[in-house]
Amino acid sequence: MPLRVHEFDWPDRAVVGTIGLPGARTFFLQVRAGKQVVSIALEKQQSALLAEKIDEMLDQLITIGGNPFSVPTSTPPELVDNDPLEAVHESFRTGAMSLSWDPTTAQVVLEAHPLTDVASDGDDQLPDEDGDDETEMLLVRMPVGTARAFAKRTRKVVGAGRPACPLCGYPVDSDGHVCTFPED
Repeated sequence: MPLRVHEFDWPDRAVVGTIGLPGARTFFLQVRAGKQVVSIALEKQQSALLAEKIDEMLDQLITIGGNPFSVPTSTPPELVDNDPLEAVHESFRTGAMSLSWDPTTAQVVLEAHPLTDVASDGDDQLPDEDGDDETEMLLVRMPVGTARAFAKRTRKVVGAGRPACPLCGYPVDSDGHVCTFPED
């Protein structure tokens, strides 16, 4: 089964954005370099955790004596990206993701792999008999400023969802909310 790698080194744009209304949003990680644009679907929780882990990684790098990587403590203003997603054509739905640091290029490295289908007995589903199934992955290398801007935007997008009920903490839908908070 051939592996198709959507690889971006120093992308022009790397953002998380959504399509849909709060409560029914689909989250996408979209990366662009030149005319190549790849969009992968991911869960809200994956988005939030990704932003958190990127910030943790960058904050930890700052503590290294002398900060040889020039990691910014906040988002550089010139890297703020509040534009909507470009045309979305979902390449795959994200399953496993990993983050790492490449000290030779001073870049955050993000890998995203597709959600795999698992048969009811727990075994991975086999490819089609003709063997044409292709496995995909996204590989993005972001400089530290871009990574910091990516994390900030992602936190903003995640936080723009439905407000939480002050009593029970569950999301309040636009058509109302029946609070199940237990009475004393």
